[in-house]
Amino acid sequence: MKKLILSAAIVLGSLSTYAGNVQNEIEIVKTVTIQEEYKEVKLEEVPVAIKEALKVAFPDAILNKAFINEKKEYKLDVTVGEKTGNLFADETGKWIQK
Repeated sequence: MKKLILSAAIVLGSLSTYAGNVQNEIEIVKTVTIQEEYKEVKLEEVPVAIKEALKVAFPDAILNKAFINEKKEYKLDVTVGEKTGNLFADETGKWIQK
């Protein structure tokens, strides 16, 4: 009887060691973002609608540079006071959040 209990304990102990060997798999996710390419345009080529929208939204803003992409979206390099930043607008003067 003692041998039966002892052998049962050994079998159960060996089964528990197999159950304990769980390997964790790490899933790696890569994200690729495509940066939109903007080409610089002359300030004279910026549509009047965008210039007027800029005057309404930021009366003290100075337009330094302008860029355009294939979707006819404009990236404006603007200075307001001592701060410099970028604004995005479509060709009708509607502001775009990016």
